[in-house]
Amino acid sequence: MIRICMVGTGYVGLVSGACLADFGHQVTCVDINPDRIQDLHKGIMPIYEPGLDLLVAKNTSEGRLHFTTSLAEGMKEADVVFIAVQTPMSNSGEADLQYVMQVGAEIGSLMDRYLVIVTKSTVPVGTARKLAKVLTESQDQPIPFDLASNPEFLREGSSIEDFMRPDRVVIGVETERSEELMREIYRPLFLLDTPILKTGIETAELIKYASNSFLAVKISFINEIAKLAEAVGADVFDVAKAMGLDKRIGSKFLHPGLGFGGSCLPKDTNAIVHIANQAGSEMTVVQAAIEVNASLPGRALAKAERLAGNLTGKTVALLGLAFKPNTDDIRSAPSLEIVNQLKSLGCTIQAHDPVAMDNYKQVHPDITYCESASETCAGADICILITEWNQYRQLDFQQLAEIMAGKVFLDCRNVYDRPYLEKFGFRYDCFGRADHCSID
Repeated sequence: MIRICMVGTGYVGLVSGACLADFGHQVTCVDINPDRIQDLHKGIMPIYEPGLDLLVAKNTSEGRLHFTTSLAEGMKEADVVFIAVQTPMSNSGEADLQYVMQVGAEIGSLMDRYLVIVTKSTVPVGTARKLAKVLTESQDQPIPFDLASNPEFLREGSSIEDFMRPDRVVIGVETERSEELMREIYRPLFLLDTPILKTGIETAELIKYASNSFLAVKISFINEIAKLAEAVGADVFDVAKAMGLDKRIGSKFLHPGLGFGGSCLPKDTNAIVHIANQAGSEMTVVQAAIEVNASLPGRALAKAERLAGNLTGKTVALLGLAFKPNTDDIRSAPSLEIVNQLKSLGCTIQAHDPVAMDNYKQVHPDITYCESASETCAGADICILITEWNQYRQLDFQQLAEIMAGKVFLDCRNVYDRPYLEKFGFRYDCFGRADHCSID
């Protein structure tokens, strides 16, 4: 059993802390937000993640998971301190490390014995060296420590499964002592034969950016193929299926639509471009992926206007606001740009999302939020399916045809097909199938 201090109870910190407690370790999660800690003591989660509330409740009741606002309390008996605070994207695209360094300075001032300090947050290459300097300068007297990098590879909506059954665990270390401790933390995964990849610290820092950037490139690539398929009369789904059967390529992340969003891929692609520029290199392919992704909301609205005519002043129903299903995360969600453009056209916007509407109201308080898909579509000239929640996979189109002002449906996630919707008199379009657009 390892005693762990997890600094930060955001998405990465809370999921990681709860899962490590479930491994049998003693975990204290620290956050400077007293309201968040108070809520966690009450079992109220700060994020929506399937199963997280039950996992937190289980490990809290069994005495392995604790929450506090005091870093000193969290570090009191800790063997290792994980830093899992936010590293938001700055205006230049660079990862903002101010919170990491602030935590590092406080850790240094509180240290009274050897510790392993682990960066769990996604940080640029070279961060550990900067953090070491901050830790050393913050100490009242020299105390030895080791640094490690342990990047996370969690997908929102399935993060607990990703942590408990990962494809791999990456530990960037420089000493045998720190390597032994990190391997002991993840020892429960040995029974699953999970690969534990030991690297240098700089390599570990780069692995996360390289992995996410590759996935982003893959998503943008299939969206470019979808655009081409429409132009030449091909079916992108058959193309993607055939590509995915090639073991060198694989089937995942070959789903055309509105591209990538959330807290990781947009931030990490921009960050790796910035890292490369600072190193005198270029990330031409990644930059192209960013540009393709940015074009997709505009591509969707162009399709909407082809279907429904000029959108100015029309009533638009939006189904789904989160960047993906099973999360309430709206960071870099494609819906944000779509709403901005619809607002500029003077549209009346009616929207629904199973869990993300409270977050969305903080950004767009002036649109109409509805309790169901049917309420959202009532009186609308066009319905745009943005997020493929399961609730939207079996819509009652007979009812929608009766309550909508216009029988127009834009399927940005390719859930339905044209022949089915045409039975109910709808004009339909999706991404990547030329024959699915019902425009004459």
